[in-house]
Amino acid sequence: MFETPSSDGTALDTGCVDAWVEQLAASNGPDDDESRVAMLGALERLTCAAAGLQAEITARLDESVRRVETERGVRKERQGRGTAAEVALARRESPHRGRQHVGLARILADEMPCTRRGLRTGRIGEWKATILVRETACLSLEDRQTVDRRLAGDLDRVETMGVRELEGRATSLAAELDAAACVLRRRVAESERRVTLRPAPDTMTRLSAELPVAMGVAVFRSLLDAADAARAQGDPRSRNQVMADTLVESVLGTTAGVPVEIELVVSDEVLLGTREDSAYLGGYGPIPAELARELAKQGAEQGLATVRRLYRGPRPGQLVAMDSRSRRFTGGLARFIRLRDQTCRTPWCDAPIRHTDHPVPVAAEGETSHANSAGLCEACNYAKEALGWSVRVVDVEPHMIEIRTPAGQVHRSQAPPLPGHVPRVDLVFSYGAA
Repeated sequence: MFETPSSDGTALDTGCVDAWVEQLAASNGPDDDESRVAMLGALERLTCAAAGLQAEITARLDESVRRVETERGVRKERQGRGTAAEVALARRESPHRGRQHVGLARILADEMPCTRRGLRTGRIGEWKATILVRETACLSLEDRQTVDRRLAGDLDRVETMGVRELEGRATSLAAELDAAACVLRRRVAESERRVTLRPAPDTMTRLSAELPVAMGVAVFRSLLDAADAARAQGDPRSRNQVMADTLVESVLGTTAGVPVEIELVVSDEVLLGTREDSAYLGGYGPIPAELARELAKQGAEQGLATVRRLYRGPRPGQLVAMDSRSRRFTGGLARFIRLRDQTCRTPWCDAPIRHTDHPVPVAAEGETSHANSAGLCEACNYAKEALGWSVRVVDVEPHMIEIRTPAGQVHRSQAPPLPGHVPRVDLVFSYGAA
């Protein structure tokens, strides 16, 4: 275990930190406002310093893992694949955040000593450190360290900066030191333009697009102009409503229906209105019974809905057994697993399922079946192939897998229950354009 000396020379271990957590959990804080405000500041410095120590430990963990993998003959391009997943599980975060933590830790340890010192001493937070690392990513080591000294070298100043001010100063300094590198970075960013979808409160979704600045401004201006024109002609919808409806119509060709396939899992009793349990919408999650009935009715009225009986079982939410003679999960079995697992089965990872994995590999006589399966995102599937990782199926009903990491962490992941609590026939509505 990596040990950091405390101020009195004794080693800081997990027992000491656990004792702090217990003490904080049992405390109500000071009794007067002046002391309360002072305590808020002290706790914020503690939070920042803790993040600094986490970064230090992460960097040393990554270094240690790579050294062991080198000794065991792992190719350099495959080294460290599992470290981000290990860190993410330990910190109860997604693998994506784990990769960010490892990247930040390595840069702070190797290239940005002033930023590292500010974080370790609690003068700046993890987000400010991340901004400095991110905005200097395009620079050479020498130029990056120049920005590090000129900004984080003055901790009294950087400590009082707002996030936007710090980001602006770092961006300006980077352009001043290497304008060509900043141009190249912009072009790379433009090549990585994308659209993402995330759930939002009240059964809404948040559709986001990362676009080149001119393209993004032009799209928004076009939607705004459409809204202003509609409002000028007496359209009763709000400006935001018109902009949203115009966006949908420009992509789908209509705002009245859903001309692409979606999957709605709903029990027969919910569909008939005799129960008010939730339903499950593929790609989103649980939705209210009233909305499920509305979507099913809409699909039926437009002649777009196809109904498949998906499962029946003695337990609520238990899917029927399905298997395949193939080495790959395809067709109905792949659909079955995707609906059963909903998102990546790695704890704290909410990423969409991209790979259907055999916990017991085919090479070890693992079957291609609902029991020996787990829906994973791409990153998690690759991480589990790293040295020292193992996955096994613990139970089938409900489906549960166990993940063991090289550092000895053990995590169990149970497939989420499908909506409803009635052990009767449940239906999948797939509807949209043929």
